[in-house]
Amino acid sequence: MNYVITHTTVYEYSEAVTVSHHAARLKPRMTEVQNRHDFTLRILPEPTVWNRRTDYFGNRVAFFGIQEIHRRLEITAVSRVSVRRQTPPVPGLSQEWENVADLFRDPVSPEVVEPYQYCFSSPLLRVSMELADYAAGSFKTGIPLLAGVLDLTRRIHKDFKYDPVATTVATPLEMVLKHRRGVCQDFAHLAIASLRSLGLPARYVSGYLRTHAAPGKARLVGTDASHAWFSVFCPSFGWIDFDPTNNLMPAEEHITVAYGRDFSDVSPVSGIITGGGQHEVKVSVDVAPVEA
Repeated sequence: MNYVITHTTVYEYSEAVTVSHHAARLKPRMTEVQNRHDFTLRILPEPTVWNRRTDYFGNRVAFFGIQEIHRRLEITAVSRVSVRRQTPPVPGLSQEWENVADLFRDPVSPEVVEPYQYCFSSPLLRVSMELADYAAGSFKTGIPLLAGVLDLTRRIHKDFKYDPVATTVATPLEMVLKHRRGVCQDFAHLAIASLRSLGLPARYVSGYLRTHAAPGKARLVGTDASHAWFSVFCPSFGWIDFDPTNNLMPAEEHITVAYGRDFSDVSPVSGIITGGGQHEVKVSVDVAPVEA
């Protein structure tokens, strides 16, 4: 599948901003199944300072500073990518989950040092016995790793209600677990923390999801949104993606932007400002399929 993705973020400030500095992680990644053919980033007012680099996790980051007085900031990223379908591994052919967890107990071999970093608590996630107990419902003795993760994905989709007003970025995972409501970010965090609580490596994935118009209705432009899911590391297969919000394994309708330990590593736009007073943020995402 080929896509043009337009992601616009607009900040409206009640008072003038004199100086602002921001980081944007909006450039889709290159992967085994995803090619990035073009990417442009437009910022108004135009930044005085620009710097682009690759962060620790391999994500492309644009750092920019605006040194003129402004009350509105508009950031528009336009990407052209192609994603090809890949046959997913057969879950029952993966190693037993206990054997995988054993690989990540000190000392670890050099072959698994990279995924080992995703076994621990991170800024927004804390491993716990409560989460291990929740995950245990999918990981009976001898269950193949990917079969267990697939069942955990199904259970989160069944046990938790999608509710866009139930949580914010700052809502603790403990509250999500208690009230059984949240959004894609919460469900990805829940799966990751549950797997890490069993000693398994899992990472956060940010990106986009192609949506479909209702039957008989035209596709609405700009009504899509950023999406989040997670990956688990499986020996001999590598990193395998799962989407608990939709109870599926991502394929050609998921577009990957960034990887991290949790959302704090992959926030699409972050920054600090001087002045500004109160502010309102509006985000518009359009994922449009196009001809090759």
